[in-house]
Amino acid sequence: MARVRSGLVIIAALLLSASVAAAQQAGPPCAGDIKKLCAGIQPGEGRLKACIKSYLTELSQTCEDRVLTVAVTGKLCKSDLAKLCAGIPSGNGGVRACVKSHMAEVSDPCKDAMSETAAGKKLLGRGAL
Repeated sequence: MARVRSGLVIIAALLLSASVAAAQQAGPPCAGDIKKLCAGIQPGEGRLKACIKSYLTELSQTCEDRVLTVAVTGKLCKSDLAKLCAGIPSGNGGVRACVKSHMAEVSDPCKDAMSETAAGKKLLGRGAL
């Protein structure tokens, strides 16, 4: 019985370490976008955030998913959702698609929140900066 437990613990540890290694290799969801779109930008003083903000409509699917999550769940985007996406039921990606199609009309505070998330700030579910 003790051998079986020890074996299970070892297997669990190996699976966990493989998952962690894979997650670390993948990196943050917007790292590739920052590297590609903001290659010459020196980090600091909001420069990366400003760069990403100018490319919000050109992000990879992975990064776009992250920033749209902020738009859909963040406090800073609630008025945008009410104004631009009223009547669209949540779930099935309808609100995300609405925000994406109205990106030019999204308020600066909402775009700032999305850009900060893309630049690596942890805002998910928090809304206020």
